[in-house]
Amino acid sequence: MKVQKEVDELIKKLGGYWTPAQMLTALVEEVGELADVILSFEGVKGEKDPSKLKEEIGDVLFALICIANYFEIDMEDALRDTIRKYSMRDL
Repeated sequence: MKVQKEVDELIKKLGGYWTPAQMLTALVEEVGELADVILSFEGVKGEKDPSKLKEEIGDVLFALICIANYFEIDMEDALRDTIRKYSMRDL
């Protein structure tokens, strides 16, 4: 996946990957921020901001790509496997 390589190059320029525990913590934090934005669209929290939604989805993807890169997992393969799993299970 091309974006995985881009993220890898950026992370290496910035000094390398964090530990898996640190990356997991960052992912959980970003998912929490995404949850807050989604709740704003449900009228539960704050004002709707479509640009913020896009930003938070990007942050979650970035954190997830870092974890995949660290463990040398091709995200496209992982996603295709998951799509296949769901398509077989939910028929």
